[in-house]
Amino acid sequence: MKVHYDEEVDALYLSLGEQKPNGVIEIAEGINIDTTADGKLTGIEILKASKKINIDTILSYTLELDKDILKKEIA
Repeated sequence: MKVHYDEEVDALYLSLGEQKPNGVIEIAEGINIDTTADGKLTGIEILKASKKINIDTILSYTLELDKDILKKEIA
């Protein structure tokens, strides 16, 4: 997932893959879901993002690893 924030227009875009969208579904005012022709999600656009979510939180991240995966032998 890639996160893009345009401060100038206050728009946040969460890219969920490499596929190009064929359509858009507005799920709430200023919140749009990009989809492919076969219904797969490709992205989420949030307009007036700073009024809807904490931008600082979304632009920071924490990576959590399952410690059990690190203990498994590689086949």
